[in-house]
Amino acid sequence: MNRIPRVMRVPGGISQFEEDQQTTSRERVIIVSNQLPLRASRDSVSNEWHFEFDENDLLAQLKDAFPPDTEVRYVGTLKADVDVADQNVVAQVLHEKFSCETIFLPVDLQNKFYHGFCKHYLWPLFHYMMPMNGSNGVCFDRSQWQAYVSANKIFADKVLEVTDRDDHEDEDHVWVHDYHLMALPTFLRRRSHRVKLGFFIHTPFPSSDIYKTLPVRDDILRALLNCDLIGFHTFDYARHFLSSCRRILGLHSESNRGHIALEYYGRTVTIKILPAGIHMGQIESVMSEESTVRKAKELKEKYEGKIMMVGVDDLDLLKGITQKFSAMGELLEMNQELRGKVVLVQITNPARSLGRDVQGVLDEANRIAKEVNNKYGEKGYEPIVFIKGPVTTQEKLAYYAIAQCCVITPVRDGMNLVPYKYTVCRQGCPVLDKSLGDGENLAPKNSVILVSEFIGCSPSLSGAIRVNPWNISEMASAMHAAIDLPATEKHLRHEKHYKYISSHDVAYWARSFDQDLERACRDHYHKRYWRIGLGLAFRLVALEPNFRKLLGEALNSAYKRTNSRLILLDYDGTMMPPTSVNNGPSHEVISVVNRLCDDPKNIVFIVSGRDRDTLSKWFFSCQKLGIAAEHGYFTRWTRDSLWETYRSMDLSWKEVVEPIMQHYMEATDGSFIENKESALVWHHQDADPDFGLCQAKELHDHLENVLANEPVVVKRGQQIVEVKPQGLSKGIVVENVISTIRSRGKSPDFLLCIGDDRSDEDMFESIARSSANPTLPAIAEIFACTVGQKPSMAKYYVDDIVEVIGLLRGITEASVQPNLQ
Repeated sequence: MNRIPRVMRVPGGISQFEEDQQTTSRERVIIVSNQLPLRASRDSVSNEWHFEFDENDLLAQLKDAFPPDTEVRYVGTLKADVDVADQNVVAQVLHEKFSCETIFLPVDLQNKFYHGFCKHYLWPLFHYMMPMNGSNGVCFDRSQWQAYVSANKIFADKVLEVTDRDDHEDEDHVWVHDYHLMALPTFLRRRSHRVKLGFFIHTPFPSSDIYKTLPVRDDILRALLNCDLIGFHTFDYARHFLSSCRRILGLHSESNRGHIALEYYGRTVTIKILPAGIHMGQIESVMSEESTVRKAKELKEKYEGKIMMVGVDDLDLLKGITQKFSAMGELLEMNQELRGKVVLVQITNPARSLGRDVQGVLDEANRIAKEVNNKYGEKGYEPIVFIKGPVTTQEKLAYYAIAQCCVITPVRDGMNLVPYKYTVCRQGCPVLDKSLGDGENLAPKNSVILVSEFIGCSPSLSGAIRVNPWNISEMASAMHAAIDLPATEKHLRHEKHYKYISSHDVAYWARSFDQDLERACRDHYHKRYWRIGLGLAFRLVALEPNFRKLLGEALNSAYKRTNSRLILLDYDGTMMPPTSVNNGPSHEVISVVNRLCDDPKNIVFIVSGRDRDTLSKWFFSCQKLGIAAEHGYFTRWTRDSLWETYRSMDLSWKEVVEPIMQHYMEATDGSFIENKESALVWHHQDADPDFGLCQAKELHDHLENVLANEPVVVKRGQQIVEVKPQGLSKGIVVENVISTIRSRGKSPDFLLCIGDDRSDEDMFESIARSSANPTLPAIAEIFACTVGQKPSMAKYYVDDIVEVIGLLRGITEASVQPNLQ
């Protein structure tokens, strides 16, 4: 690789990242993949091992993509079997000469991990092949999954060896690649919470309906979410991942200034969408080699006067080779004038794994090629030239250089960079152009790409002819259209592709990902971290420095020291799970509330968005409990006191809103309308998550337009759209209750407020505003607490409803214990 230029400089392509690099201090990138980007061979006579970087491997090219002063280290296994006795020596050589940290997995573990779970289960599933689909289907095997987890842990241990050995944990950027290592982030994050961790998935990510069939779906999603940045080649792949997170884990993504992100236990996980690029310098260097030029001249002479189409694919059942051959046959059947003129050269790389499915594809491809050649071929002419690899890079580039069309039609694939390489080869280079030219430019700067719509490079090739590889007739018609394109059209399409490919090369891809990883990790030192969960359920909880867990000891101590206490409690999501079928309070909740109310030093309120009749019925046995219903529109201080109304309001707007909500309810299965006295609420928690969210956005916008001149607000909450009078909020409840208590000559010295959603943030904000106002009497002990770790105006949090009930029970018990201070 020393002969290959480090990076091809293209105006506008890399400059912005070079400028950013000057302001970002970083020393090392650790690239983690299942296999190291190396070729390994052993001399049969001397038994000595020989190693070299595989210049065709995308990961090997990454070391040329970063600035020269960046150290790039690799972690992975070797593509060769090394005797146990030689492993230490080999590892030392690779460490010193190739900056590679080598992992040697036991044979049984390697077979179950790679050949079992990765290749026979995950790979088909991620390419939309259901586990029990046909005779080649494979059932989920728990032992193979355990081997996958064990192997991922070994990889994580090796990465930590590298970071710990050189004490670079906080500066290193760790970039993990592909589906083989999706459990690794959990093990790495568990021991290094500030590691800058990025992950790139090179395969397609299946739709949520396919992904949900995976028995360990939660474990893999949660492991990936322990990363700071997750990359995908296309928006479709990212969209499927986000949909799986939403449908399985209930997580919602947001877009901020062009960056898509998920909030996961206080951490921001950024989603990166950028297709990989090619090494421009390497291709131009190889194109200039004598062997490449010589091969191109041979091919030009051999196929003189012919229209050549070329395809290069791995040998597997998803590359659409048989469909491509069938389309070639139909092309010649329907267009007699093309017989003897059009040639399809199909090159296959060796299969990565052996099995009946691969042999079946090869047999079927051979059968169709033989059939087409026998029917339409003649002496000196074969319509389909089927070349089984391995084929050298020089030969492939020679074919690209003289082919008028590139045909890449997998039925499902990840990125596939063949069309990129073909475009660069058709652009030519001085040595090749001079060699092939004879007064005319016989290596013209034009090209036509016929590409499957089911592969990752398709969206970025806007000038390509996209086809459905399952439609043979469509592919045949597309081949004919590609042949008939005018030269000027071919040139325009080629220029469009070349401009994009040359400016979005491997350096652009690597530095863009690296820059976004640095951006995603900016808050690492601004937050405190808590490790919770066991095994693959582990997650890292990130908290603001002043945001801490509410502990029973501190709360109990303040409770016992004070004499005028105000306790404000939300209901849904705080005292009762929002997903509970029976929404009424449990016996335990009633018991705890009554014990709080029985203390004469306490004033206790339930502050809820629910209607007053429901709350009155549920808490009928709580005689001394205050209730603020419908976000404070109705308030009463005890069961026997009268309801107070916030203020007299015109509610005629409900006549406009209800028919609109009714329309959306009928159109959205699982949704319903809650008709309160002061508000109307459309609920969609039981609807399809994606459709419900889409309908909620539409309804919100619709109502805002209709009600623009009405004295109401339209708000979106947790799976609801609510219309209520302006100025009405739970924050008003806090202000009114505190003001009333003070007017009675007894200012509170203890305030506990617990809630869980957006409406409760109004209470927390009111408390913060009140405590910061020097003109108001100070409240000695304030505990504003949210349920769950998330951005909040509250200073404290608890994990769940169980902890809420535990804290409330704790202070009631603490109040009856003697104060020993």
